[in-house]
Amino acid sequence: MADKASLPSTEPHHAPIFDTGPHPHALRSLTDEPEAEVSEESIAFSELENFDTDAFLHRVEGSLHAEPVVVPPAPTAVAGTYQYVKRWQFVFIVAAVWVLAGAAGLGFYFWWYTSLHKTPAVFCVLMYLIVCSVASMLVSMVQNRPPVTALAIALMSAPLASVATAALLHGAYYFEWIARPTIG
Repeated sequence: MADKASLPSTEPHHAPIFDTGPHPHALRSLTDEPEAEVSEESIAFSELENFDTDAFLHRVEGSLHAEPVVVPPAPTAVAGTYQYVKRWQFVFIVAAVWVLAGAAGLGFYFWWYTSLHKTPAVFCVLMYLIVCSVASMLVSMVQNRPPVTALAIALMSAPLASVATAALLHGAYYFEWIARPTIG
């Protein structure tokens, strides 16, 4: 037999002070009707020894066949606004940012390739990566504006476009498709 002091309290408690959502009946506090809070269906732990599980399950099965109450959700979309970006808009936004990022990648790689001191070029590339990352995170915080979210995705992937164009320029130098610039 378990110690009754260590078991959780089965006494009725006050109604919560926070909103717990829709209830079929209004919540009452203990001060309204102190004796009515404890119904004959509630069971204390001391009564569990003589508990008739078959009768209880029969009662529960009878209540399970009741029709559930369906509460429709409140609409969240504002009429007249799209909750998404059309594919062609997304492609256009990403392509526009990638064209600019590709030009930046070509410029950074040309500057790095032709300079004797690589530190300023590498530092500017680092600043470019930080600006792209921070700008994409700040822009992504705008809510309910799908084109701005597409811009955030494009800004986060802009370094990919920069690296791709820099790799193309490096390959052109390596395979001597274009003449290598003079260094210095």
